[in-house]
Amino acid sequence: MRLTTPAIILSLRQHGEHGAVVRMMTPGAGLQAAYVRGARGRRMRPVLIAGNLVEVRLSARSEEQLAHAEIELTHSRAPLLAEPLPAAAIEWVSALTATALPEGQPYPRLHDALDGLLAAIEAAPAASGWGAALVLYELMLLAELGFGLDLEQCAMSGAAGDLVAVSPRSGRAVSRAEAAPFAGKLLPLPRFLVEGGAAGLPDIIDGLALTGHFLMRDVVTDRAAPIGEARARLVERMERAAG
Repeated sequence: MRLTTPAIILSLRQHGEHGAVVRMMTPGAGLQAAYVRGARGRRMRPVLIAGNLVEVRLSARSEEQLAHAEIELTHSRAPLLAEPLPAAAIEWVSALTATALPEGQPYPRLHDALDGLLAAIEAAPAASGWGAALVLYELMLLAELGFGLDLEQCAMSGAAGDLVAVSPRSGRAVSRAEAAPFAGKLLPLPRFLVEGGAAGLPDIIDGLALTGHFLMRDVVTDRAAPIGEARARLVERMERAAG
């Protein structure tokens, strides 16, 4: 197998004395894992940072063998590591993507959405400028993996208007009238997920609570401990920013 492709760095795990196994998202080949020689050296450490854009050359003798990779940096997001909230967002979305997706299956829509989300995190001065995109990326990932939520109409009445909540069991929307008897038992459905448009931090936090419930239940499952810590850091910093 030989492949040359742009990629987004997602994660790095030490392997051997000097190398590491790096996971990255590619536009046409999906999630790819490869061994990078000298990954912990002075030259490669700044390259293999989650969120960085790279050009990668992959080679392996067979489909079963772990590929070897030669990687060149095309765009660095290392400066964002000094910003607590953007750093937490990049850490989380990179860990989620690396953990949730099967290797070698193409997800071009997810790649493009992740690329756009990372660019928004880099460009926007505040989380209100990219938080909605993060929630929408998580919803897309759920849908691509077969766990999509039904936010189009009320699960009970079939009505398409005044949707305010989501059932934590079925993932289906519930209208205001039907949600009233179940106060406190449903997940809030922020307006931007129904109507589009801008979102303030409180709505973004509600959106993260919604997607987080289904991600942890249906996608991350037994891998929740380490990735859950990254999620908790993001939500804590988002709530702190919201005041």
